[in-house]
Amino acid sequence: MSPRRLLKRIARAQHNVRFSDALTLAQALGFRLARTEGSHHILIHPAVREPLNLQNVRGQAKSYQVKQLLQVVERYNLHLDEEI
Repeated sequence: MSPRRLLKRIARAQHNVRFSDALTLAQALGFRLARTEGSHHILIHPAVREPLNLQNVRGQAKSYQVKQLLQVVERYNLHLDEEI
């Protein structure tokens, strides 16, 4: 699925989001994986002050973390990279 369609789908429903989809979206927005601590994937972005935490729980991303991702996108006016 394209990152643009993925963003629209996740924006409509923040629950039942696959972890791989949330990670793909974050990377398409310019985040990169800084480190992994257990099931926690810590991502950073050059324009965002705070790191983003996504947690893989049986293949699903936690809904509150997906909501935080969407809030960061809106707060920092992040755009999708067209290359991905």
